[in-house]
Amino acid sequence: MTVVCVPDSNARELLGALPDGVEVIAWNGEDEKPDRLAETVFWVPQVEDSTNLEGKFRAMPKLEVTQLTSAGTEDILDHVPDGVTLCTARGVHGSAVAELVMTVILATLRQLPHFIEAQRQGRWDPVEADDLRDKRVLIIGAGDLGEQTARRLRSFDATPVLVAHTARDGIHATSELPKLLPEADVVVLTVPLTPDTTGLVDADFLARMPDGALLVNVARGKVVDTEALLAELTSGRLRAALDVMEPEPLPAGHPLWTAPNLIITPHAAGSIAKAGPRAFALVNAQVRRYLAGEELVNVAKSGH
Repeated sequence: MTVVCVPDSNARELLGALPDGVEVIAWNGEDEKPDRLAETVFWVPQVEDSTNLEGKFRAMPKLEVTQLTSAGTEDILDHVPDGVTLCTARGVHGSAVAELVMTVILATLRQLPHFIEAQRQGRWDPVEADDLRDKRVLIIGAGDLGEQTARRLRSFDATPVLVAHTARDGIHATSELPKLLPEADVVVLTVPLTPDTTGLVDADFLARMPDGALLVNVARGKVVDTEALLAELTSGRLRAALDVMEPEPLPAGHPLWTAPNLIITPHAAGSIAKAGPRAFALVNAQVRRYLAGEELVNVAKSGH
């Protein structure tokens, strides 16, 4: 019997039917362990699980595959034991997050925050807005999310410019940022959090962006120097839209709450009704690949 462990009963339902010979158990890390937990070979953690990972891995000594339902690996990668393959949900949430990127860019350019506030106050207050046509949008992070965002931007007649750690056909290297940033109307961050990207957007990075430019962060909060960004927002020189920030959750009274020229969403880019079903459709397919001895997709760390 092949034992698959998911975090809760809702996940077990979303996982759907699997071939005969598979037993699905639910465990979210509590002290009371289900029967046959120690026999688990395929584990699906809670979303962005970072609690007592060493203990959870010890409880599953026969584990061979850990399948995430999110794309980021920074919370778990260093804890995965040798011999265990780690897979991500790359491609599952890209469309939803890219939609939020488009939403906040358009909302900012079309002055939606101004009009919403005027409506709240009962004021008829027309102002001149802007559009996406001919805008140059720098997308730092050329994975699935970057590509999904670029495709949507082209449909609005904008010009996406993709940037990755290493240059390849049609994609610039991060080493080229000093010359790319001054030409960007919008900068979108879609990079994973790594030692190279932590603090990437610092005071020097922001200073290279032109007056009135917009920074959109749907990557991780630690990619951006919060104090440096606050200084640019407060001066009125730059605008921003943050779905992720540092610290997070953003505490009451934090200056970001009242910073001008800023749209905040609470790490909600992937929070859509179909997120769970889409993620567990991938999990189901991965379990079937595992059972058939086929190559898994979205491998972030090989156990072989």
